[in-house]
Amino acid sequence: MIKVDQVTKTYKLNKQQKKELQTTASSINAVNQISFECQPGRVFSLLGPNGAGKTTTLRMMSTIIKPTAGDIYIAGKSVLKDPSYVRSQIGFLTGSTNLYDRLNPSEIVAYFAKLHGMDKTTFDRRKDQLFTKLGIHEFSKKRIGQMSTGMKQKVSIARSMIHDPSVVIFDEPTSGLDVITANSIIELIRDCKSEGKTVIFSSHIMSEVDLLCDDLAIISKGDLIYSDTMDDFRSRFSGISLTEAFIDLVHRNTTQSIA
Repeated sequence: MIKVDQVTKTYKLNKQQKKELQTTASSINAVNQISFECQPGRVFSLLGPNGAGKTTTLRMMSTIIKPTAGDIYIAGKSVLKDPSYVRSQIGFLTGSTNLYDRLNPSEIVAYFAKLHGMDKTTFDRRKDQLFTKLGIHEFSKKRIGQMSTGMKQKVSIARSMIHDPSVVIFDEPTSGLDVITANSIIELIRDCKSEGKTVIFSSHIMSEVDLLCDDLAIISKGDLIYSDTMDDFRSRFSGISLTEAFIDLVHRNTTQSIA
């Protein structure tokens, strides 16, 4: 389970940033007092336009950055008070993850398994499951630097999931991938749900959201402007597409902010 409790992330602005943002303020809230919960066995989608605060929120969940105020609880533990435990419970995948070019998939995954303290028997079983599911066996000895984008993303998934985390965080996981590779990630998300894991993902591909999502939150300019079930969202905006509903909500929030 994930519980986001009144979380704010504030960044100080330098002169250049103030000029770019056309503001005299000394700081800006990338995320502003947001709260929501993600339940086990359900897929939670976090949506928002570029710069809305999605990635900042996901990075706070994964302990990469700290909230300025509020707290986030992963599997019952605080990201501020128990970051090591939180990291042991999560798998974090982003579309921009870098890998070591000189290593092969087997070496990459083995390295991260050791970081999580996995024994060899458990590692071998888990690695075979993931490599079979993602089709990595056929290029498991190939160096990362010689791989396609899709291959690298599959290895990133295996690396993130090797320790069988209870909470999985996907940040634009299918961005820039071909249809076949993207579909393998969608199938993995479905598997995580069926295994009772807590899954949260962000995506700009609305067809994926519509296909996978049980619960939905939308962020705009750091503010949470919608949080409920996908069924409620469909009912509330019946007669128009998910994309049209999303644009309508964001536009209304932007208009209100300007007013």
